[in-house]
Amino acid sequence: MTTLIETLSQLNLGISFLALFAALVGLLLVFSGIRRFWQRRIVTGTLTGTGGLCLISLATAFLLLALNIHTYHRLTYEKPIVTLAFQQLGPQKYQVTMEQMDRNRPVDFILNGDEWQLDARILRWEPALQILGFNTIYRLERLNGRYSKIDQELDQPRTVYSLSAEQGLDIWSLAREYHHRLQWLDAYYGNATYLPMQDGARFMVAINQYGLIARPDNKPAEDALSNWD
Repeated sequence: MTTLIETLSQLNLGISFLALFAALVGLLLVFSGIRRFWQRRIVTGTLTGTGGLCLISLATAFLLLALNIHTYHRLTYEKPIVTLAFQQLGPQKYQVTMEQMDRNRPVDFILNGDEWQLDARILRWEPALQILGFNTIYRLERLNGRYSKIDQELDQPRTVYSLSAEQGLDIWSLAREYHHRLQWLDAYYGNATYLPMQDGARFMVAINQYGLIARPDNKPAEDALSNWD
């Protein structure tokens, strides 16, 4: 069953056609309204032009929302999404190689601190809509280093990296701001996982309907967890 989220996330030709068709009809109505207005048919010209502007606005908003949803990934079950491999460069300084399962090439970051943290945004539909095929969608948001000691967290240099670029109309912010009206859609932010950094350690991060889960993926990572205060 093709769901609305899958359709929007792929931005297929059907949606593009419908939005462009609505925009074209809107433009025709606007021009028709202008023509009637100049013919001194003020009321019908105003109504026709206003209807056209409304169609154009709806088509634009729909495309912007679809573009933003395209930055998220569909989630139907728990699945691994990221591996993080660490190489120590100095005291409390690590190079992390991050490989996302849906990307072709890994990316390297430099993190300061004792621990790494990965944050995500999650949009989850209410259970009734999930049954109809509206799957949870997610987007990785940021990667940063953390210090175990509070005084270092306050005084030492922080390293934070954005993992996504905002596009279109921000559906997550809309879901948060108008939650009382959009009660069928829950927006989760601050969903994060963090674990210690150690030379040679590799971690696997998975995601399910409720959030991120990090697990050690080799012996150095298991040792890091065993010695983690």
